[in-house]
Amino acid sequence: MKIQDIIKLVASIFLCQLAGFIGSLFTTPAISTWYETLRKPFFTPPNWIFGPVWISLYVLMGISLFVVWRRNDHPEFKTALIFFFVQLIFNILWSMSFFGLRSPLLGLIDIILLWIAILLTIQNFLKVSRIAGLLLFPYFLWVSFAALLNLFLWMMNLP
Repeated sequence: MKIQDIIKLVASIFLCQLAGFIGSLFTTPAISTWYETLRKPFFTPPNWIFGPVWISLYVLMGISLFVVWRRNDHPEFKTALIFFFVQLIFNILWSMSFFGLRSPLLGLIDIILLWIAILLTIQNFLKVSRIAGLLLFPYFLWVSFAALLNLFLWMMNLP
C-alpha cells in the first residue's frame, strides 16, 4: 500500500470516528440522566454495548469509504460519496434529535431517513466496489435494530 493510500485510510476512519465523537457529545450526558428514566422494551441491550458496537461500525464505514475513495475514477464515485455524507449527517442528527433534544419522535423520524440513506449508500457503493457496499451491511443491520428500539422507546414513553 502506498503512503497516500495509508493517509486516505486513516482519514476515512478518522472522519467516521469524528462523526461518532460528535454524536457522543449529545449522547453521553443523557445516558445516565434522561435515558435512564425511559421505559425500555425487553430487547434493549445494556448501555455498555453501544460504545464498542458503534466504534466498530465507524471503522467498517471508514474502510468502506476508503475503498470507494481509491476508485475515484469510477463514474459513480461522486454520487456514492454524496450519499455517504448524507447518511453520515443523518447519523449525527439522530444523536442530536434523540439524546440532545430528548425526543424519541424526532429520533424516529431521523433514523427512518438514516435507514433510507444507508440503503441508498450501499446501493451506490456496490456500483463502485462490491466490498465497499458489503462492508456497510453490519451498519445497516444495526441501524435497523436501532430503529426498532427507537420505535418502541417512543411508543412506550408517550405522554
